[in-house]
Amino acid sequence: MAKPRASAAAAAAAAKAPASTPPKTVHSALVTYASMLSLLSLCPPFVILLWYTMVHADGSVVRAYEHLREHGVLEGLKAIWPMPTMAAWKIIFGFGLFEAALQLLLPGKRFEGPVSPSGNVPVYKANGLQAYAVTLITYLSLWWFGIFNPAIVYDHLGEIYSALVFGSFVFCIFLYIKGHLAPSSSDSGSSGNVIIDFYWGMELYPRIGKHFDIKVFTNCRFGMMSWAVLAVTYCIKQYEMNGRVADSMLVNTALMLIYVTKFFWWESGYWCTMDIAHDRAGFYICWGCLVWVPSIYTSPGMYLVNHPVNLGPQLALSILLAGILCIYINYDCDRQRQEFRRTNGKCSIWGKAPSKTTNGETKSSLLLTSGWWGLSRHFHYVPEILSAFFWTVPALFDHFLPYFYVIFLTILLFDRAKRDDDRCSSKIRFGLIGFNLLSLLYPTLTQMSQRCRQIVIFLVSSLIGEMIAGS
Repeated sequence: MAKPRASAAAAAAAAKAPASTPPKTVHSALVTYASMLSLLSLCPPFVILLWYTMVHADGSVVRAYEHLREHGVLEGLKAIWPMPTMAAWKIIFGFGLFEAALQLLLPGKRFEGPVSPSGNVPVYKANGLQAYAVTLITYLSLWWFGIFNPAIVYDHLGEIYSALVFGSFVFCIFLYIKGHLAPSSSDSGSSGNVIIDFYWGMELYPRIGKHFDIKVFTNCRFGMMSWAVLAVTYCIKQYEMNGRVADSMLVNTALMLIYVTKFFWWESGYWCTMDIAHDRAGFYICWGCLVWVPSIYTSPGMYLVNHPVNLGPQLALSILLAGILCIYINYDCDRQRQEFRRTNGKCSIWGKAPSKTTNGETKSSLLLTSGWWGLSRHFHYVPEILSAFFWTVPALFDHFLPYFYVIFLTILLFDRAKRDDDRCSSKIRFGLIGFNLLSLLYPTLTQMSQRCRQIVIFLVSSLIGEMIAGS
């Protein structure tokens, strides 16, 4: 992975621009500060509280609430918060060093990311799929040959999350200091506010040396890779406990592994998305990928370890096929857009020349408006949310908490859709006012209103019923 280089076309413009451009926020100052301070203060304890509820409180929000009410919030959190142990640190550093070595040493094709605001073109080595295969084969082989039992990871899960919470904070402080003292490229700068700089980040493409890209490591090789590793861990832990794996766990694990496989198959496309090409390396992205992804994204499987559900072959297969279909549609949406951009619009979408718009104000841009993207401005978010629902629904509806990731993902993607539209509106005047996520969801929910209402009512009533029973 080479250091981001300046493109010839953008070099002149970059020379006229200031060396460092402060990161911009897309919400009002009040919303921005409220969200930053809330996430900085609430996300770390929530990770521990979710682990405690899933593993030690039978997945019951009511039992966790009663614990906090009985002891007080601060004392209650202190009582359940595990201290990081040497075993936890060894697991984290062993995994991190292994993934860093694969990122640096495995062969891969050269890939150039999109031109940055300062005119730099980041260069990557696309070896994510190889790293993913090596990781899973190695992990399963260690278990199969009795060298390392993945159940140990589950047994130390609270300590691992605690270590990640504190260690990732320190890592984000390192990124903040590095952004001030030794930025890797001209795509860096301070807003003048310590909180914003720490939260949103100082650098767009921070690297250690010339070849180690920090965001690729945190987002892809640690965050997404740990998702797959933990999914396998939960499956093995249930087998170690019960001597078998329930079909609900098999469906959950299979769908999550298929989704993560899709991610690494398409990893170079991810390097062109908002996470890498527009969001800087700070708490929001890096702490989120190092801590939030391993803990929250895997939480349905964490719940199923101690709550095996027997779905039966027909229901299990139906959920599996529906989830695979959603994952494929999500992949095909991204594939169409990537191919459209790669060919500058000279490609075939569903057997036809793509329709597009190019009318821009400050920047000439191509916008795909056919294929899946002719249905909605952010259509790919719909199958992504449905995929998460299908790998969660094997847990059924005894408890509300396993569905937290689905709810979180929905809120995250709606916010991301707004941020993306706000960013694009500064470059291009869309002739497609109606093409947004709501334009798809509103008529769809209207047509399926009865069924959707039943699902929402069932989820809400499950939580209310649980709280009543607990009281």
